[in-house]
Amino acid sequence: MTSPAPSPRRILIVRLSALGDIVMASGLIPALKARYPEAELSWVCEAGCVPLLQHNPQLKQVIVWPRAEWTALLKARRHLALWREVRAFRTRLRAEHFDLVLDCQGLLKSGLIAWFTGAPRRVSIIAREGSHHLVHEVVTPPPGADPVMGSEYRFLAHHLGAPAGSFVHDLAVGEAPRSRAHATLAEALDQAGLRTDPARPLVILAPFTTRPQKHWVEGNWGELAGQLLERGLQPVILGGPADRDAAGRIAASRVGLLNLAGRLKLDESVALIAEAQLLIGVDTGLTHMGSALRVPTVALFGSTRPYREGPQRAGHTPRTRILYDALPCSPCRRRPTCNGAFTCMTQLTVERVRDAATTLLEVTT
Repeated sequence: MTSPAPSPRRILIVRLSALGDIVMASGLIPALKARYPEAELSWVCEAGCVPLLQHNPQLKQVIVWPRAEWTALLKARRHLALWREVRAFRTRLRAEHFDLVLDCQGLLKSGLIAWFTGAPRRVSIIAREGSHHLVHEVVTPPPGADPVMGSEYRFLAHHLGAPAGSFVHDLAVGEAPRSRAHATLAEALDQAGLRTDPARPLVILAPFTTRPQKHWVEGNWGELAGQLLERGLQPVILGGPADRDAAGRIAASRVGLLNLAGRLKLDESVALIAEAQLLIGVDTGLTHMGSALRVPTVALFGSTRPYREGPQRAGHTPRTRILYDALPCSPCRRRPTCNGAFTCMTQLTVERVRDAATTLLEVTT
C-alpha cells in the first residue's frame, strides 16, 4: 500500500503582477494555511507589488523578482551579467527547498520561475506560452462557472483540498502605512480649508487605469463628486504618480474634492481604502482592493468584466455593486471595435452611478 504524500512544509505562490490580480489571488493565503496549517508560505512578485503583501503576517517572506534589472541588462546587451543574475536568482529559489509551487499567472515567465525552484510539485493555472512544460499539473477552471471575484484562484484552492469558505481575500494593513495615510489626509483637508469631521464618510474615487477603453468620462467624476459632497460625503481621488495631471483636472472642477493621486505609497492607499465607507472606481487595482477589504464598492466595467460579483460572505449583504451593460461588443478587452466611442462606459450616467452608490451605502450601514 502506497503511503500518502507528506504535506508540504514550504509553499511558494508565483504571481508576479498585476496589482488587481495579486489582490484577487490573496485569498490563497488563508486557504493554504487552512489546508496546510504547518506550512510556511512565501510569495514571489515584481518590486512594485511588494507593498500589497509585505504586511501580511501569514507570509514568511515576499521574494522580489528583479524584472527591471534583468530588462536593463538585456537592453544594454550585457548578456553575461544577465546570465549571472538569473543564475543567482535560481540558486536562491532552490536554496529555499520549496515542496509545492503554485504558478498563478500561467505564463512563460512565471512558469520559468516555478521551474527554477526545482520543487517536486509545481501546479499552474491555465498554462499558456508553453509554460505547461515547466510544471507537473495544470488546473483549468471551467469558464463562467464561478462569477465571484478571484474565481480561478479559488478553483486552485479547492483543487488542493482547501476547506470550503477558506478562500477569503486577505490584504493586511500595516500600522505605519495607516498612520502616514491619516497624516496625509489630514494635511490635504487642512490645505483645502476643510475641517476633519469624523462623521463625514470618506469616499474613495479610483478613476484611473491602464487602457482608455476602461476609463469613465473624465468630466463625470467632478459632477459625481459634487453630488456626493451635497449628501455629506467626502470624496478623495486616489491614483499613482502618472495620474497626477488627470487627477488635478478633475479636482479643479469641484471645490471640496480632495486629490491624493501620487501622494500615497501603495500600502498607504490600501490603508486609506480600508478606512473608507465607500469606493467608486473603474476596472483597476484600487477598485479590487475595495472589494477585497469589504468596503462598499461600486465597480464600473465596460470593455472588461473580470468578475460578475464581488466577494460575498454567507448571510451578509453583498458589498460590491457592479455596473456593466452587456453590449454586443462587450467585453472587447484589448480590442475595441467602437472607434473610440467607448459606449459601454459613456452610457454609465452620473445619476446611475450616484444612485448605485447611495443605495449601497444604505444597505451596508
